[in-house]
Parts: sequence; structure tokens; C-alpha cells
Amino acid sequence: MKNEKDSKNKASLKRKDYEKELRKLQAKLCDLQAWVKHKGLRVIIVFEGRDAAGKGGTIRALTERVSPRVFRVVALPAPSSREKSQMYIQRYMQHFPAAGEIVIFDRSWYNRAGVEYVMGFCSEEQHDRFLQLCPEIEGYIIDGGIQLIKIWLEVGDKEQKRRFEARMEEPLRQWKLSPMDLPSRSKWYAYSRARDMMLEATDTKKSPWYILHSDDKKRARLNCLHHILSLIPYKKAPQEKVKLPKRSMKGEYDDQASLKGRRLVPQKY
Repeated sequence: MKNEKDSKNKASLKRKDYEKELRKLQAKLCDLQAWVKHKGLRVIIVFEGRDAAGKGGTIRALTERVSPRVFRVVALPAPSSREKSQMYIQRYMQHFPAAGEIVIFDRSWYNRAGVEYVMGFCSEEQHDRFLQLCPEIEGYIIDGGIQLIKIWLEVGDKEQKRRFEARMEEPLRQWKLSPMDLPSRSKWYAYSRARDMMLEATDTKKSPWYILHSDDKKRARLNCLHHILSLIPYKKAPQEKVKLPKRSMKGEYDDQASLKGRRLVPQKY
């Protein structure tokens, strides 16, 4: 509660200041990217949280200036009938990173501790078993050489309500409303209890959760990027100097004239 009140008392961060700080952090993420490739590191970043907590915007801030070949985002749909018959975590493991990759899960295997449990898509027994086995599985993942970072975005009651209403009213945001969003709004305390059970069982010394208060989207994004950079030790990777070669004139011809008569995109702007 104290963090939530503190964030409300802070003056709104001006866009100019936000973009200046964001650019600095994104430049550091480019350095991190080069180091991850140079050292062949493997990293998983799990983003979980309440609906409308700002996961998508935070992930965009994290990935918009880096290569999708290194920072790879995984956002899986509901499991197919075949996937439902597999080991629960199986469909997630096939997306785990190879050397030189950071895989970002926009929701993850923790669906079982959240939406699946609250909405009745899994049994009490399945939920209990997940919470029991999850720390062990994550221990194997970490022992296998993968760095696992887990971030929980926590949005306040009033701010979640405001964001849902904005999605309902603005056409450019309506796509963000999923079939689970509105029922989740009515089950606020059920999600709170599910969150608390999840944290109690899976917030371990080896694989800790980091709570990110996200009522202030701009500050939350900056804090998140800064924290991720602090968790992955990196240095400036050695890079060869790049020299732009001169254009060869061999086989010279009017290569623009050869486009005449082709279909063009109309210049409406």
C-alpha cells in the first residue's frame, strides 16, 4: 500500500523526460544484447501480473530497439487439445532460449497459478501440484545454465478499472480486451488470493519474484528496464569496426527504368 500511495504522490513524469531516460536504458540494452551474443548466454524473463497491469507496454519498451533474434517474445494462445494432453510445461519448454538468446514470456506457465485456477480451467489438485513442482522445475532450468527472471506487475484497483474503461471506449484499444478481462475484473480478490498463494510457493531464493508497481506506466517501464539491466551482468562486447564498401559499377544499367510499368503503391501521403 505504501508503494502505491508513494507513486500517486509523485508528479507525473513528463514525456520528454521519460523518452530521454528510456533512450539511455535502451542504449544499455543494446550493449547487453551484444554481450549476450558474445558470451552465448541464455536468459528467460517471465512477465506476469493482473490484467491491464501494463505487461505489453513494458515488453515493447524492452524490445523496440533490439534485435528480435536475440530478444524473442513468446505469447502463447490457449492450449490446443493436443497440448492439453501433454506435460503441462511442455509447450513452454520448446521456446526456451538457445545460446545468445533472451526469451521473454508474455504470460507463462504461471497461467496455471492465475487465470486457470481462478476461472476453473484446472482442478484444485492440478493447481496444488503445480505450486509444489514449480520450484523444483525452475531449479532444474537454472541449474541447466539459464538465468530466470520473474517480474510481477501489480496495478491498483482504481487504475485497472480506468484502463478497462479506456479499452472499452477507444477503438484503438478494444483489441486489448480479451474474453477473460471482464470476468477477471469481477474476481479481483480471487486473483489476489491466487497471487498470494503463487508467491508463497514460488518466490524462492533461487528463483525470486520481483514486484513492479505499475499504476504509473512510464515510471514502471523505466524501473523495469533498469532492474533487468542490473540483474544480468554485462560488459562492452568486442566489436569489429564496420566499413561500408564502395558500390561496384560492374554490370551497370538503369535499374530504375526497369521498374516502369510495375504495380506501385499509391502515394496517398
